Amino acid sequence: MNYNTYRRLMKNKYALSTVVTTLIILVISVLLASVVTYFAINVVSTRVQEESLHLTKQHIWHNATAGSGSVAYSQASLMVINTGGRDIVIDKLAVRGQECAWNNSGGSNEQLVLYCTTNNPISADMSYRPNFNISSTNSITFDSQTYDFKVASSDLVLQSGYTLLVYIVNPDSITINDIGLTVSITLYTAQAMYYREANVQAVSSS
Repeated sequence: MNYNTYRRLMKNKYALSTVVTTLIILVISVLLASVVTYFAINVVSTRVQEESLHLTKQHIWHNATAGSGSVAYSQASLMVINTGGRDIVIDKLAVRGQECAWNNSGGSNEQLVLYCTTNNPISADMSYRPNFNISSTNSITFDSQTYDFKVASSDLVLQSGYTLLVYIVNPDSITINDIGLTVSITLYTAQAMYYREANVQAVSSS
């Protein structure tokens, strides 16, 4: 076998190797495309489950006849519905920009947050409550259904599809001079802040 014949045979072998190499490249390309597509679908499906809260039934009350710092002195209420696709953590509530204490009771100025979570629809409005008991569970009736409100001690968790009912006792800086004025209520999560406004309403001890 002369050199030219050997060279032609080697070229034929290389040609077969080129076909195999091309097939391997095609297979790898398809696999990579599949992995990228799978990753993109996962990312998109995760992002679709965005956080979404609906805030309603916001009120702020001031009782000029109640003792300063008592549970009847000033209150705020809020209903929060988690309409998004993920559970959320509420890490702060603020009234007029002042953060509300979860539980700062036992002194001359009772400051606390009472809450209840439910998956029942609630059409009734939230009303002023002059007689919260800060040392035990408080039962409140909405739409003929009784709900137990507890004093918060840390951040509040609200599952997707659930409703959170909140009463804020003695939010900072609400006085008799604020009656009739518009005051903000702000809810903070790790992802966003939600803002509502309410007029301060006057109530009497009766």
